[in-house]
Amino acid sequence: MSETPTIYEWGGGREAFERWLNVFYDLVEGEPALARLFGGRVSEEHRAHVTTWWCEVMGGPATYTTDNGGYEHMLAKHRGLSITPELRLRFVTLLSQAADDAGLPDDPEFRAALMGYAEWGSRLAVHNSQPDAAVAEHAPVPRWGWGVAPPYVPGA
Repeated sequence: MSETPTIYEWGGGREAFERWLNVFYDLVEGEPALARLFGGRVSEEHRAHVTTWWCEVMGGPATYTTDNGGYEHMLAKHRGLSITPELRLRFVTLLSQAADDAGLPDDPEFRAALMGYAEWGSRLAVHNSQPDAAVAEHAPVPRWGWGVAPPYVPGA
């Protein structure tokens, strides 16, 4: 392997991210406090859009930007939800559990990158969801990287 793969590639591409997020949203639907943020049930459309978002953020195709409205659309979906720190923590915890349950790669570098974004993004979502929050109205969809620990590739 001559180039470091993206997190998206390392994780298994769209199929793997879709499997993970469907497991995650199934868990969310079992938790009334979280499920209320989605009207009690997470629609197939929402699941597909969030999968597209995560794929783009993790280095996959820029489809959320081109087809779903980019950052501004994601921001609009969080406005006014009043997400609490407790709900944020449960959300991130379920993302981690779902990664295990869905069989995503469990190497520490991948999980650190995946959960690093979950922490970062969920903390922004808490802020952006508050009434009258001062938010960045326009920004690109973030492109997450490996940070200080790229994946370990034996013999590379």
